[in-house]
Amino acid sequence: MNETERAALEHAIGHRFREPRRLDRALTHSTLRQEAAANFAGDNEELEFLGDAVLGLVVSEYLLAAFPDWTAGKLSQSKARLVSAPSLHQAARALNLGAYVQLGRGEEKTGGREKETVLADAYEAVVAAVYLDAGLEAVGAFIRRSLLDPASANDAELLAQPDHKSALQELLQSRGQRPAEYRVVSESGPDHQKQFLVEVLVEGRARARSAGSSKKKAEQTAAGLALEQLRAAVQPR
Repeated sequence: MNETERAALEHAIGHRFREPRRLDRALTHSTLRQEAAANFAGDNEELEFLGDAVLGLVVSEYLLAAFPDWTAGKLSQSKARLVSAPSLHQAARALNLGAYVQLGRGEEKTGGREKETVLADAYEAVVAAVYLDAGLEAVGAFIRRSLLDPASANDAELLAQPDHKSALQELLQSRGQRPAEYRVVSESGPDHQKQFLVEVLVEGRARARSAGSSKKKAEQTAAGLALEQLRAAVQPR
């Protein structure tokens, strides 16, 4: 990463590193280890481990302060959604982390810069890097800007609902199938009362449809319906 790239990424993160090597390591994927040989300074797996813990603490504190009337179950559900791989992947893409991740040649060829796991792990590693470089207050500000504020701005109440999309993805992954796809079938109503009809496809086959006042709500409901179908299909009679 050259100085221009570093400055652009630090601007996106909102933190200028006192120890730039921390940011470099946070963006170094383990697939680079064998290729780099003697010059390898370490990958981001340990930082990812620390970042996961720091992220959990900051998100928990945020939810308790923002939603004091929520039950423990509701808070736990919201935390699980916020720290899920799809959520972190979305935050990493908004920061354009994929452009800076250092990958092995094989991972690069298979589209690693866009992979959910690679980018979600990189986000957690950056969280750890900011924490080590400047402490809890700085990393809290970063997490709020990049993850919590965008999630709350979309629909705070949606945070507490079951994350059917992530559950569907995990089920399909466990069966060796491709991730589900979501397609907007139609939009209706005036701008202030928009309704979206969304269809979820599994292995190219439409499994369920649902309408909602936002694409995200419609996708979640459609994913829940698809989950019910797929789980019922393997239950013994």
